[in-house]
Amino acid sequence: MPSAEKRSAVVFPRNQKILQQLGENITLACKRRKLTQTMLSKRTGLSRITIRKIQQGDPGVSLGHYVAVLAVLGLVEDFLDVAKDDELGRKLQDIELLRKKGEAH
Repeated sequence: MPSAEKRSAVVFPRNQKILQQLGENITLACKRRKLTQTMLSKRTGLSRITIRKIQQGDPGVSLGHYVAVLAVLGLVEDFLDVAKDDELGRKLQDIELLRKKGEAH
């Protein structure tokens, strides 16, 4: 029987910095609300270790756990802005549409 090995995501340094910034933003939001790690743990049902990892931007923590913390902070709606304005995708689509238009002539 194969071992149930936990695989972790490969996160490149640039993206790791983004996760660390997210963790810092979450930490600051907690401090502004005067929420300790213990309080956040009780409100989310997550361990204090997981809360600490989130505040450090650990890529091994599930997205769902990040969402749980953001929900307690009243910031979960911010996720709706991720990829909302897909500028690159629209440009690629426009190039394809223009190419098809040129082929039709």
